[in-house]
Amino acid sequence: MPWWEPHSHADRRPLLALRGRIKAGFRGFFEGQGFTEVECAILAASPGNEAHLHAFETQGVLPDASRRTLYLHTSPEFAAKKLLAAGEEKIFEFARVFRNRERGRLHAPEFTMLEWYRARADYRAVIADTLALLRLAGELAQRPLTWADRACDPFAEAQWLTVGDAFRVHAGIELLDTLSPQGAGNRDMLATRAKRAGMQIADHDGWSDIFSKILAARVEPKLGLDRPTILFEYPRAEAALARAMPGDARVAERFELYACGVELANGFGELTDPGEQRTRFIAEMDEKERIYGTRYPLDEDFLAALAIMPPASGVALGFDRLVMLAAGAPSLDSVLWTPLDPS
Repeated sequence: MPWWEPHSHADRRPLLALRGRIKAGFRGFFEGQGFTEVECAILAASPGNEAHLHAFETQGVLPDASRRTLYLHTSPEFAAKKLLAAGEEKIFEFARVFRNRERGRLHAPEFTMLEWYRARADYRAVIADTLALLRLAGELAQRPLTWADRACDPFAEAQWLTVGDAFRVHAGIELLDTLSPQGAGNRDMLATRAKRAGMQIADHDGWSDIFSKILAARVEPKLGLDRPTILFEYPRAEAALARAMPGDARVAERFELYACGVELANGFGELTDPGEQRTRFIAEMDEKERIYGTRYPLDEDFLAALAIMPPASGVALGFDRLVMLAAGAPSLDSVLWTPLDPS
């Protein structure tokens, strides 16, 4: 039945009420920590510069009838970091974000991303925030997190697992020695190891494509079972907006939170070097053009703002996904007030 049919809505109403309680609880958490709630613009000059992100594009028409290409943002990240450069210290937003080519039980083209930043804070501080929010969701739901046939206790001590260890344990693949000292990936070496582990690898797959295939098929389903998992120290090639780890330039200050085999949050110790950021963005757009035949412009204002932005750490949390797990719902559509009609 359509979501707007009264009986269907009545079935979903308790899940939506839980969504409201969790949102209010999270807002109280941030306000209690001295954060400021912000509202970043949705229209952007660039939707983000990661190879596999796909944006909704539109045309802005000016009073003189001239046109400018604009995008619905895939994240408020660029705008939020400009606010850090402007002098904000601790900010959060329940942002409406848009991603094309995404639809399924865990994906929606329009969804809510809870994003927050701490200026002058180590990224372990925002990891602590993330785990505190997970526990708060469990308190408000008064049940374990569940999805499909998997469960996770949000109050259990989190497992901390580096990406290198996760690939070794769950895929039988030594990942880090396929990286140069500066973090560049050796495609053929990783392809050989993936094939030995039984993975199907196409001739046109690059290092990042192979990494993503292994992660999705062999690693992610094993994470966040029974207790939350913090997956951290991502390869630098998979962390375009994160700074390198001190002492090992192959990996970066990037982490993800998993529960029930589902990725819930993605966070960084933020890269603030505009020259390096430009280089990484261009490499990402070169890869996007190779795979999809298109590229997005760079946000020059964002790159300029990085030059005066303080050191910071930030997180993007899939709010709908967390509500889905807290409610024990089968899909994102079950916890969205007005999901996109299937047609």
